Amino acid sequence: MNKTRIAILGSTGSIGRQTLDVAAWFPDRIEVVALTARTDAGRLREQAAQHRPRFAALTHPLPDADRTYPGGAFLAGPERLVEAAEHPDVDLVIVAVVGTAGLEPALAALRAGKNVALATKEALVVGGHLMTSAARASGAQILPIDSEHSAIWQCLRGNELSSVEKLVLTASGGPFVDRTHAEMAAATVESALDHPTWRMGGKITIDSATLMNKGLEVIEARWLFEIPADRIEVVVHRQSIIHSLVYFSDSSVMAQLGEPDMRLPIQYALFYPDRPPNSLPRLDLVQSRQLTFEAPDTARFPALALAFAAAKAGGSLPAVMSAANEVAVDLFLQGRIPFTGIADRVSTVMERHAWQPDPPLDVLLELDSWARRAAWEA
Repeated sequence: MNKTRIAILGSTGSIGRQTLDVAAWFPDRIEVVALTARTDAGRLREQAAQHRPRFAALTHPLPDADRTYPGGAFLAGPERLVEAAEHPDVDLVIVAVVGTAGLEPALAALRAGKNVALATKEALVVGGHLMTSAARASGAQILPIDSEHSAIWQCLRGNELSSVEKLVLTASGGPFVDRTHAEMAAATVESALDHPTWRMGGKITIDSATLMNKGLEVIEARWLFEIPADRIEVVVHRQSIIHSLVYFSDSSVMAQLGEPDMRLPIQYALFYPDRPPNSLPRLDLVQSRQLTFEAPDTARFPALALAFAAAKAGGSLPAVMSAANEVAVDLFLQGRIPFTGIADRVSTVMERHAWQPDPPLDVLLELDSWARRAAWEA
């Protein structure tokens, strides 16, 4: 059996590390060809020593002394993301870099005919029309790694999209699901990063706390599954056992269940359509006892409403919202604004934006820069 040759963009982050876990389970089926990281030279050095990639790069330059690893030296520079994505020896590109930075390498991989396993929501949020067009043109596939979209993908397998009535994305609710607005306004960075279910990077954890993460997933699902936003719903499911659901036109409902572990959707994307056995914990329904569902409170979590508005408007608005959110989250993590100020800043930037219906990549990148500046100044 031929090995699947992979590139991991963002290998030192949470998804990147867990992808390498899965690769290590199946050394006879996965070959790690390329690894990239932003600045974490120490962890990238350890990964390179273990997996011996042909290509290893840091997107932000570091002193030469920090760039060596056993068997080679790291390349450096932001252009290395696209080089890794286009590497001729790579079959599958895992895009797990933070934010809009994932869009250009994802597009490059698709245009080169390589399948993309996507963990970076912002790539589809910002450039969904570009990515789906590139995939159609080359015949490449966009494979979701998010647990929610993986769940929908699995439920849709063998079913026609024309029979889908609606998609339902589940949300844990994050660490502030029961907090009042006043309590959230006074929240510390540490409390916002204390997610009750998942262990993720800082940006995505804060997005989960504001529910912006779920809003980004709505936009992502709209492109992945060709379903309009008004047929996508979000429900709060605190136990994170049901990862999402699909309602069909005959009144059937299908759901994918499992213990919350990102390595399962990662493995599914790496080996689709195969399901090789692993040693992950099995779901015990009796031990789970109860599964609860609640409607999200958009008054306390306005970021979700903002994302739905962007999803329905389409065009350039999701890109502007996403860029403003990245900056606002960073400002909160730096202690410069309160937790509730994140959605406030995003809303302000969205209101100032002059909407465009179908922007090309260069315009999207210009709007991204404008929205970041506007969010800093808001």
